[in-house]
Amino acid sequence: MTLSPAGNAFVRRVTHPFLFRFWLLLKLPSALFAGVSLKQIGTNGCDTTVPFGWRSQNPFQSTYFATQAMAAELSTGALVLLATTDAGVPFSTLIVEMRATFGKKATATTTFSCVSGADIFAAVAQARSSGEARVIVVETVGRLPDGAEVSRFWFTWSVKTRSAR
Repeated sequence: MTLSPAGNAFVRRVTHPFLFRFWLLLKLPSALFAGVSLKQIGTNGCDTTVPFGWRSQNPFQSTYFATQAMAAELSTGALVLLATTDAGVPFSTLIVEMRATFGKKATATTTFSCVSGADIFAAVAQARSSGEARVIVVETVGRLPDGAEVSRFWFTWSVKTRSAR
């Protein structure tokens, strides 16, 4: 899939280290404090990371579940932002549900991978053409550097074109 100029500009902005950190400072300061970063984004998927350390850990010597949720949400939310920006019309987006499972303590940098880009782009295209809200469930998986699965999140996103003001 080929991105529009607006979509390509979005990718350049969020993959530029300084611009991304500035955006986090303005929009998600707690994610900036925790060290959440975006490693890659494209039409097929997105990877984010969160380090294990004093800014992200809980009293049980693992990454706090809320910090994992921030990185997990960003791996899906960045794709939603990319798809809506690429569509070229204003959209309203909202998480309407979140579920998670935790299988192992996160004791090192955790990478969250979402590979639902094509599904997100399709839902945004349907919402744009119909003018009605579309709901999509998007999965992201957190893994340690050795490949062990730490957590799995499902975010239910609602996307709808905004009416002209």
